[in-house]
Amino acid sequence: MENEYIIKLRKKVGKEEINKLLKIKNESIHKFIADAVTLCQPKDVFICSDTPDEVAHIKNMAIVSREESSALAIPGHTFHFDGFYDQGRDREVTKFLVPEGEELGSSLNQIERKQGLAEITSLLKGSMKGKTMIVRFLTLGPVNSLFTIPCMECTDSWYVAHSVDLLYRKGFETFCNISDDTAIFKTLHTAGKLDENMISSDYDKKRIYIDHITNVVYSVNTQYAGNSVGFKKLALRLAIRESHKNNWLAEHFMVIGVHGKNNRKTYLAGAFPSACGKTSTAMLEEETILSDDIAYVRNIDGKCRAVNVESGIFGIIQDVNPKDDPLIYRILTTPGEVIFSNILIKDARPWWLGMGEPLPKEGRNYSGWWYEGKTDEKGEKILPAHKNARYTVALKSLENCDPQLDNPAGVQIDGIMYGGRDYKAYVPVQQGFSWQHGIIAYGAALETETTFATLGAEGRYEINVMSIQDFVSIPLGRYIKNYLKFGEELKDKPLIFGVNYFLKDRTTGEFLNERKDKHIWVKWMELRVHNDVKARETPTGLIPLYEDIAPLFQKIRGKIYTKDDYEKQFTIRIPENLMKIERVWNFWKELPEVPDELFGILQGQKERLLKAQKEYGDYVSPDVFEVS
Repeated sequence: MENEYIIKLRKKVGKEEINKLLKIKNESIHKFIADAVTLCQPKDVFICSDTPDEVAHIKNMAIVSREESSALAIPGHTFHFDGFYDQGRDREVTKFLVPEGEELGSSLNQIERKQGLAEITSLLKGSMKGKTMIVRFLTLGPVNSLFTIPCMECTDSWYVAHSVDLLYRKGFETFCNISDDTAIFKTLHTAGKLDENMISSDYDKKRIYIDHITNVVYSVNTQYAGNSVGFKKLALRLAIRESHKNNWLAEHFMVIGVHGKNNRKTYLAGAFPSACGKTSTAMLEEETILSDDIAYVRNIDGKCRAVNVESGIFGIIQDVNPKDDPLIYRILTTPGEVIFSNILIKDARPWWLGMGEPLPKEGRNYSGWWYEGKTDEKGEKILPAHKNARYTVALKSLENCDPQLDNPAGVQIDGIMYGGRDYKAYVPVQQGFSWQHGIIAYGAALETETTFATLGAEGRYEINVMSIQDFVSIPLGRYIKNYLKFGEELKDKPLIFGVNYFLKDRTTGEFLNERKDKHIWVKWMELRVHNDVKARETPTGLIPLYEDIAPLFQKIRGKIYTKDDYEKQFTIRIPENLMKIERVWNFWKELPEVPDELFGILQGQKERLLKAQKEYGDYVSPDVFEVS
């Protein structure tokens, strides 16, 4: 006998689509779709069961609807524009729905749940009139894996429905076999009213609300994928709550396979805020990429194992050029399925900032017809392409995609790196003295200059805990406590590293690292994991020996690395490090549930710095520190 939700849907949904839904036995899924149809009032509903014809139909409709355009010279490439005011994650309008009497911590945007649901429901009401609701079923993580969470999205955007096909694994078959008690992440999205250019026009009514009670994301009046594809950072917020209830981790991690001697491959994870070198680290030549953004991490038989939540990349395109990022650049300039967003279009090709050649003086971009010198309503110059312009591509289209991408068992993580934009204090690479020290000194103390990936935040210097602070949906103190506990229970603990690609010369202000130097630091980490090289013990961590990294520069970069280079990069800057500790201490002392261990580790680092300062002065040569 059919349930009440299927009966209700029959009035609005065609027989063929109903037959697809009947293959799914989980009644909560039928209810979610029926409630969404009743609320949003679409003209029809398209259920995607992942057949090749259906996927091709979605791609075609993205073009037919004019949300995407295929007017590019290279086959398979399309482009999409988000609205002028919809160019990044929007902190101000992204909020958790919190029941009365519950508090998630002052660092998180939140709204009382009943009030928030009333507001978002009013915005969703009738929002899909005249449009098709597309329903996609996907998985966060490999199919048939302990790590994996099924997810679904109801959207009226063919662009969003196309994007998820590149970014996630198809999941209709998984949904046909899940039990009633399976945790499912759900998203209801509408681009809202569209203007003549098929761009969301009610940007002042943009809302992204996250209901952790029902594991539902609501996204209204926005098209930017970071806001509209509910499975990215929005579902990460939900996964963080699930993971910390069940003793695993949902992290803002890239994961790479680093090749070493005797054909060994070592998997390293890394957390970096947007535009801080994460994707370029994941894309290092001659290494393999398993993940560029989000990973689920579990303790499996005492080992730290991880999977990529996604199967594609929604990457920042600025500064991708043939010299610094050859792997990605080749994908972006050869036939294959790629969606560009918020770039400049001229002469049937995409153009972006930092691509390694002069840009046209005019063309079409997210502001409409663009010309050099064009200004916005505030009189500020509009750039030819947005700084947060993006490309969307499937990982398997990359020649360096790791063969373990879809392994249900994941891969073993032997090292974790944390890095941000730190112009003054930390050295380019260092290893923590222990899991606890590394997690606190590099992860909990991660400090960075905010970037254009978050609206209204560019250019501010702030702490971004584990590069996940915007997404942590439990009190930060509890998050750190659980993180430390996770490591304590591992038999084989990954080494923890801090990296800093943005250290500047104290006198000239010039960067001390070239972009490709990060490959040297990654190779050194691989050597440390296997105990192949020694290190110098400084107050802030273990740093490389000159004689170990100079040959790596020669072998990998074909570059002479001088002792003077080493001295400048690895001198311990004590005043700057002491100021850093003070900022981090002040940040954490205001938060609840912070473990005493965090302050103990910060205090220990402070005392080591003061001792070195007393003995050697403010700026200490790396050579004075003992080798261990």
